[in-house]
Amino acid sequence: MKQVFVLLGALNAGISVAAGAFGAHALKAVLAPDMLGVFETASRYQMYHGLALLVVGLMGPRVPARSLAVGGWCFMAGIVLFSGSLYVLALSGIRWLGAITPLGGAAFLAGWMAVAWTAWTDGE
Repeated sequence: MKQVFVLLGALNAGISVAAGAFGAHALKAVLAPDMLGVFETASRYQMYHGLALLVVGLMGPRVPARSLAVGGWCFMAGIVLFSGSLYVLALSGIRWLGAITPLGGAAFLAGWMAVAWTAWTDGE
């Protein structure tokens, strides 16, 4: 399990860097300032949770708790739902996609709660 979360974390962090650079350079002249801000928010949260996935992966061998894996998968779901919906919203202007974003936020919160539970129970 460690390798999966380290791989997913590294991939998401790398994609976040690429998306951030793309937004700052290629999209700056194309997107309205509010949509550029939405795109930047997607990239920032993808980076935060890519790093969280790395931490989960690195904790895995020391704390082989199921709740830790649940947290990792929640982070991944949050990246897809939260950041993914914001990327598509910013690029397409399809406003109803904003309704998906809170589901991703809820997945992020669930991930953090699962990691906190792992720490609280010492991974038992």
